[in-house]
Amino acid sequence: MKNLIRELVESYGPSGFETDVTDKIIDLIKDYVDDFYVDTLGNLIAHKKGNGKTVMFSAHTDEIGVVITHIDKNGFLRFDRVGGLNTLTLLGNRVRFANGVIGVIGREKGTLKDFAIDKMFIDIGAESREQAKEQVSIGDFAVFHREFTDLGNRVVAKSMDDRIGCVVLIEAIRKLNKTNHDLYFVFSTQEEVGLRGARTAAYGIEPDLGIALDVTMTGDTPEAPRMDVSLGNGAAIKVKDSSLIAHPKVKELLIRLAEEKKIDYQLEVLPAGGTDAGAIHLTKEGVPSGTISIPCRYVHTVSEMVDVRDVKNCIDLVLAVIQDQLDEF
Repeated sequence: MKNLIRELVESYGPSGFETDVTDKIIDLIKDYVDDFYVDTLGNLIAHKKGNGKTVMFSAHTDEIGVVITHIDKNGFLRFDRVGGLNTLTLLGNRVRFANGVIGVIGREKGTLKDFAIDKMFIDIGAESREQAKEQVSIGDFAVFHREFTDLGNRVVAKSMDDRIGCVVLIEAIRKLNKTNHDLYFVFSTQEEVGLRGARTAAYGIEPDLGIALDVTMTGDTPEAPRMDVSLGNGAAIKVKDSSLIAHPKVKELLIRLAEEKKIDYQLEVLPAGGTDAGAIHLTKEGVPSGTISIPCRYVHTVSEMVDVRDVKNCIDLVLAVIQDQLDEF
């Protein structure tokens, strides 16, 4: 599983440009599903046919990044956010463009508190505007450039949000024997800029039940915000976040299955942030929805950390949902 994580997190896939990631996922799952397709927004939708409930699982393939807005006469690039960035984490980090060009983020002079994004720039080693434009254009997107690192039970990389959710679904698909339900596994696009892919995918699928797979923050580091989620304590079953109050039946289903199958779990109340479930549950007349979260330290930085034991618990919980009768839906 660590090799799979490495392959996905080191891929290039900012919001709106997820093709490299979805192409890799197609190769990994095509022999385990009945059919798959890529829709208009770029969502990869894999289908496992059944006659029971229509269940939609969704994990997003996109990652945070930057987009180039200006190139100055000396070849330095100005940029804007793609998704949620904390500028305090950017200085000195590297970015990678789709063509492989690497740049370093620097900033203008100022106080240590002055980290406004319009004070920052990207240096690709160019000596003039003309030289820079031979490598990068206005409107080009870049992701953060950082390698996967194996720390034993914990692994660290950029874009764990949400390639680790994609790993959970891939592993569940490959372990799935049979199901009575009509299953849709959505590897969604543009979550980081507004839950966009999941919204259109759910509209087309019309599920009876929707479950997102995504990371959540933790409260287990020194003087962290008070949040009762920790690495290594199991799958996090969402109660609420900014985009969703989990449907009571979905939350109760996940808790019941975790307890019946002896899957380690913890309850999650996320003060800010959202997942694909926030879009799924508002589709048409409404869809009962919830989220299985993978605890993650340092979310939206270049060094997001997860525990592989939590990942395995999330896989087991997805499989438990698939195998249940789901009579309440």
